[in-house]
Amino acid sequence: MLEHLELFFKSIFIDNMVFAVFLGMCSYLAVSKKVSTAVGLGAAVIFVLGVTVPLNWLLDQYLLQDGALAWLGPEYAEYDLGFLSFILFIATIATMVQLVEIVVEKFSPALYNSLGIFLPLIAVNCAILGGSLFMQTREIPNLGLAFNYGISSGIGWFLAILAIAAIREKIRYSNVPAPLRGLGITFIITGLMGIGFQSFGGMLTGDNEPPEPTQTTTAKTEEEKEIKKEIVEEENTVSYNEVVNK
Repeated sequence: MLEHLELFFKSIFIDNMVFAVFLGMCSYLAVSKKVSTAVGLGAAVIFVLGVTVPLNWLLDQYLLQDGALAWLGPEYAEYDLGFLSFILFIATIATMVQLVEIVVEKFSPALYNSLGIFLPLIAVNCAILGGSLFMQTREIPNLGLAFNYGISSGIGWFLAILAIAAIREKIRYSNVPAPLRGLGITFIITGLMGIGFQSFGGMLTGDNEPPEPTQTTTAKTEEEKEIKKEIVEEENTVSYNEVVNK
């Protein structure tokens, strides 16, 4: 349970897709002019990441990794299909995005029209692909943690676009200097928000107590003490002999 909570909060606040690795910036900047559209796109991203990351975890574990095909028989254990990762990951993502597009168009035509081209572009959103690739490189051990990572990464991206959309609606009526209006002030605010999110890095630093010494470590320590004691005795003996001789 603690492992799930740690991964959840770390993915949202510390390893946020936007503020930590700056993925998905194109739609983050383009669709964050209104809170309503930001909420719709953020919810779509949460759904796509929550479905595609565990699906791609299954593909990685049972198809793509070196020796993953051993379940088909011993003769397939030597096959490594890792070179197909990008193709299969993107195919899974594109399928889920197509499903989201159909559902949004059916039940919320207004949101579908407001999102425009950026809804189908979720299929090539680097944050979506980044979620699956980070899952693969971090070697997430089980399906439950993979699902947790997908949902929490999507929530982190959702919070980022929701926050910047709310701020951009407010500063629309503020006296922003002319050279900074539009994307200029948005980049500055994004940088400040990134610094703020990075301050959460101290939340999960773990236990600061030193590890308990093992038997091997204790033996080495005792041996070092004996050696130091012998060196000191030899130095004292040499010093005494020098004084006597003089």
